[in-house]
Amino acid sequence: MRNVLLAEDDQDFGTMLKQYLTLNKFKVTWAMNGEEAFEAFTKGTFDICILDVMMPVMDGFTLAKKIIDINPEVPFLFLTARKTKEDKVKGLKLGADDYVVKPFEAEELIFRIKNIIKRTEQQNNLQTDEPKEKSITIGNYTFDTENLELKINGEVNKITAKEAKLLYYLFNNRNQLIRREDILTHIWGKTDFFSGRSMDVFISRIRKYLKNDPSITIESVRGIGLEFNTK
Repeated sequence: MRNVLLAEDDQDFGTMLKQYLTLNKFKVTWAMNGEEAFEAFTKGTFDICILDVMMPVMDGFTLAKKIIDINPEVPFLFLTARKTKEDKVKGLKLGADDYVVKPFEAEELIFRIKNIIKRTEQQNNLQTDEPKEKSITIGNYTFDTENLELKINGEVNKITAKEAKLLYYLFNNRNQLIRREDILTHIWGKTDFFSGRSMDVFISRIRKYLKNDPSITIESVRGIGLEFNTK
């Protein structure tokens, strides 16, 4: 049974969604505001998060950012009554797997959720080159490939499995232009729009992890790809 985190402040709409998700064999944790949803996320493990954009206490966009900080690999989609292009772009830039405008058919939402979960599982099961070395030196960093840790000057950053795969791929192709499509194909298994947004989020996280060594840069080449440079 798949675990779903539903963040929706509308009582009637939330009740309907929870019932329909339950009928379709999902286990649903329903939160009435963003803060309550974030607390639930920190205590559970979820296959997907369904986040209403306009919620009290903490809106859906803010909630998504906090969820990404904890686990950037969990898929999520936004629900909203707002049809503005700006909101949709903002949601997708955060790495959302989908953006659904109310009103919508509950059956359509179930279809989208199942597709997202299936795509995520395919990506997670994608075979990539695994590091043969237990430890790799990247600039002034030590990359512990077994424990998924990046270390520098006594500071240790624990990274996720997908972040580790991406970092290893970038390092193996360092000091050269890497096509965006090649990264997506190798790590995500697809080159679609949503995978591209997800990749952007992961690249930003890798940049933050490596910020303490100025000799390491990740430079974007507009419309082509990026360069992972080390001296």
